[in-house]
Parts: sequence; C-alpha cells; structure tokens
Amino acid sequence: MPSLLKQLSALVQDAFEAAGLERRHGLVVPSARPDLCQFQCNGAMPAAKAMGMNPRQAAQSVVERLRALRDKVFQSVEAVGPGFINLTCGDAWLATQVRAAALDPKLGAPVSETGMVFLDFGGPNVAKPLHVGHLRSAIIGDCLQRLHRFIGAEVLSDIHLGDWGTQMGMLIEAVREEQPGLPYFVESAGGPFPTASPVSLADLERLYPAMSARCKVDPAAAEKARAATRALQAGRPGYRALWRHFVDVSIAAIKADFAGLGVSWDLWLGESDSQAAIPAMLEDLRVRGVSAMSEGATVIHLDPIANTETPPLLLVKSDGGYLYGTTDLAALRDRVATLKAKRLLYVADRRQSLHFAQVFQGAAKAGYLAGAGAEHVAFGTVNGKDGKPYKTRDGGVMPLRQLLADALEKAVERLKENGMVEDLLKAGPGNDAQAALDRIARQVALAALKFADLCNPRAGDYVFDLEKFMLFEGRTGPYLLYAAVRMKSILRKAAERGFEPGEMGEPAAAERPLVLKLLALPETLERAAAESAPNLLCDWAYELAGVFSTFYQSSNILREEDPGLRASWLALTKTTLKGLETVLGLLGLETPEQM
Repeated sequence: MPSLLKQLSALVQDAFEAAGLERRHGLVVPSARPDLCQFQCNGAMPAAKAMGMNPRQAAQSVVERLRALRDKVFQSVEAVGPGFINLTCGDAWLATQVRAAALDPKLGAPVSETGMVFLDFGGPNVAKPLHVGHLRSAIIGDCLQRLHRFIGAEVLSDIHLGDWGTQMGMLIEAVREEQPGLPYFVESAGGPFPTASPVSLADLERLYPAMSARCKVDPAAAEKARAATRALQAGRPGYRALWRHFVDVSIAAIKADFAGLGVSWDLWLGESDSQAAIPAMLEDLRVRGVSAMSEGATVIHLDPIANTETPPLLLVKSDGGYLYGTTDLAALRDRVATLKAKRLLYVADRRQSLHFAQVFQGAAKAGYLAGAGAEHVAFGTVNGKDGKPYKTRDGGVMPLRQLLADALEKAVERLKENGMVEDLLKAGPGNDAQAALDRIARQVALAALKFADLCNPRAGDYVFDLEKFMLFEGRTGPYLLYAAVRMKSILRKAAERGFEPGEMGEPAAAERPLVLKLLALPETLERAAAESAPNLLCDWAYELAGVFSTFYQSSNILREEDPGLRASWLALTKTTLKGLETVLGLLGLETPEQM
C-alpha cells in the first residue's frame, strides 16, 4: 500500500487541484513543529504566486476542501501564518495505517523501479592484507546492497580485486629470487604447472612490501618488475599460472577476513577480468573519434568539472601500458551492456573523486552509459583521536583482522562490566554456554563497529573510539541491540503468562509518537536508497528505540489489567521490534535473543 506520507500528499494534491491550484505543490512533509501538528504542506505560497493569488487565501481554500475528510482522516486541518497548512491525523485513521503496516512483511517499504543496481565496493588488492582502510567501503557497500534488495531492486555486487598491474610483476620477481628453480620461470614452459601454490599468504605479505620498497630505490629491480608485468599481461603461461596462485591464495584470505565482518559479494571479479575487452574498446573509441592521441598517449579529452579544468582520461600510456581508468572504463561498459545495470554505485574513498569523475564523463562521451547512471559513493577516513588516519599503537596500519579481534575482546569486557555474562551463559544452546557468549559478543562487536561507521554522514571523517562505540547507552550499536532484546524479553514474558498480541487500538498520547515513527519507515528507506545514506537508517533506528523507551516507561505493559489494551500494546511492541530488527538487519547487525 502507499505510505502514510504518500497517501496524505495525494489527498492534499486533490484539494489543491480542486481549489484551482497546481497539483504538484500539494506535497506533505513531517512537521517542523511537532508540538503544533504532525504534518504540514508548504506549497500554497508558491502555488498562489503562480496564480497571482493571496497565499493565505489559497491555503484557506485548500483547507476548506480538506475539512470534508476531517472525521475520516484528519483530527485537525488549518491554515496558519502566510500560507502554511498544518495537518494532524485522527487516531482511528492512524490505527488503520499501522495495522496494515504490521501485516506487511516489509512494513510498507517502497518497491524500487530503478532496474539493476550494480555495486562496486571493497576493492582489496592481491597480496596485501586487509586493513582499517577497507572497513568503510565494505560496511557502507554491504548496507547499500542489503537496502536495495530489500526495496525490491535487482542487485549485483562486485569486490573488484586489484589483481593486475606492476605489483604482480614485483611478486613474480620476488618469488623468482627466492625460488629460481620453479617451473613457472622456464620461458619455454607451456604447462601443465603445479596445482599447489608455491607461496602462502604470509609469503605474499612478506614479499610484496619488501620488493615494492626495493623497486623505489633500485632502477634495475623496477625494470625487471615492469618486464615481468608485461610478460604476464602478454600471456606468458608460467607467469599466468603463478599469478593464479597469488590470486587464489589472496582471495581465500580476503573471504575469511570479510566473513568475520559479515560482508559478502555476488561477484569476485578483478581488474584482470577486463583486460580481454580493452583492445576492442580502444579500437571502438578510436574509430568513433572519442579518443585522441596526446604526447604519444591515448586519452579522452574531458569538459571542465565544477568550472575547473579537468585532466583528460588517460587510457594508454606512451609505453603501451594501461591504467586504472582503462580498466574501470572497460568494466563499466560491460556492466551496462552485458549485465544491464541501470544504476552503478562505486563505494570508494572521497580522495578518488577526480578519478571517478573522469571515468564517468569518459563513459558518457563514449556512449557507454546508455541511459544508466554512475555515482561515486564517496566516504571520508577513519581517524584516530589525533585526527590522523587510524593506526596501531606502534604507528603501523591497523590490520582488519586485528581490528575485529580488538572489538571482540572489548565486547566481552563490556558484557562483563554490565553484569550480562551470567545471563548470557544461561542463554546458550544446550550446555554450550561458552558458545552463547562467543556468539553474542561477536554480535555486539560488529554492532559497535558497523553502527559507529554508518551513523555518520558518509562523506565526513570520523574518530575511531572503541571505548565509546561499545557503550550500552547513547547512540551506539550495542544500545540498539539492547533495545531490541528488551522488546523480545517483554514479548517472551507475556507469552509465558499467556498474554498474546491482539489488534492495535487507536493510539493515545503515549503510543502516538511510536506509531508515527513506524509509519515514517517507507520514506526513510526510499531516501536512504536514493541518497546512498545509511546514516538515515541509523537515525530512524535510534529514534525508534528512544520513542519506544518513552512509551514503555509510561505504559506498564505486563501489568496492564485491561486485556484489550494490553493486547494492543503487545501488538505495538511486536511491530516495533519488527521494524527495529528490519533496519538493524539492513545495517548488517544481528540481534541476540538475550543479553
């Protein structure tokens, strides 16, 4: 069914039209002064101006037509000030709305009509361990793929591995130096080659930084790495087989680390998967005059962005090498032409904004977007308390696995401090009490990390403070888990006493804010998806928990003697829990049964 806000807008637009005003001005929004009314329409002033009318008279004309709905929909409708229209819904109508939402598996969530949404996020590199810098892309991207799926879009996500380029040549040379007798280095060898990898993840993590540092100061080593890279990209069998080991070993570790974060992808493609399509793409761009030669390189000249001269998109260097822009353009072309993507979301650090602006404009000039839209979902950095990028205590880059381990340790500590461990151990399946504690500590740890990241406007930086994130009060993930667990406890205790939820009655003063917040979910989901803004979901969940707490303090649910009122309150509690768990799930959070 249409959301509450859409229904109200349709009624007010009908009244605008009946009053001889443009229908489009009749949009209803939540009130900026909830102490005066629940909703408002500010469209009478621009509508009156377009018609040469007095704004207050135009608003009054609309109000007179809406008053016919007073008993059915509205408790009050009035024109105020220079032409504002204030609306307050009747409790009986609100009750019908929240009952219908409660019966909907998705609580009235909008159905997406955007077509295929393609998400590119994560972006780890082969042979490089995941670190805190990968946290935001993974968490934000995962939230967005959950959100778009929930509202009905077809979604594909790709991790887009960094598995091609000079770093692969560096690794090949590093392995050659340590194990020169391997068959991969016999130039004439065509295979078959060993199926077992000659290097472990630990080897890769050791070899790459050492060789990378060496290539910066040793021109001969750098040239060998570049030569190995060219041979790999030209298809030398031994190098391709060795490279495949690098990729497979890295992917296994990457999957394990991201699984610890509760994040997964549909596709595990890399830059290498676009290489075969690049020559044909370059020829297409050349033939159609989209690309041009510039100082021996192939480029696409771009228009100024934000009135600032924009460097051309470099596709082929003067030495014949490809760049990230080349790979990204080829991948984008395939995602639109083959996978039929209509909206492409690239979740990446805001420092890559120029790169994506170049690629997207180059794609548009080439006609590769073909009616699709590409967006850079930019995010800021995770900083320490000193305002600089978050580091380990010794000043190194914080590995993701260490970050997760620290969060888990802190979660156990917090559970003990709050006196929850004893109850947690009782909640274990069978006699496996420790498993129960481990499971819930993990849920709390991930809730702390993910909510702390997602609750901030994504384009800004935030300070990583594990002590603060792990609190069970205030604007934190653990607080929201605790709020959900409290609702579950109420419903569980009610069932033990033989009390069951019934039909929700008309909301009184205590329930009304809770009902209105629940009915605001569809617009929250719609806006969060349109703006790629997970923080809007966090705001809604936190506000819902707050209004439920206020309701709970004033309404003694389990002690209420009126069975009808008690059943109504239990139904409202059940619906609130459903809404909270739904949004927490979209944020990637799991709620325990007990805490």
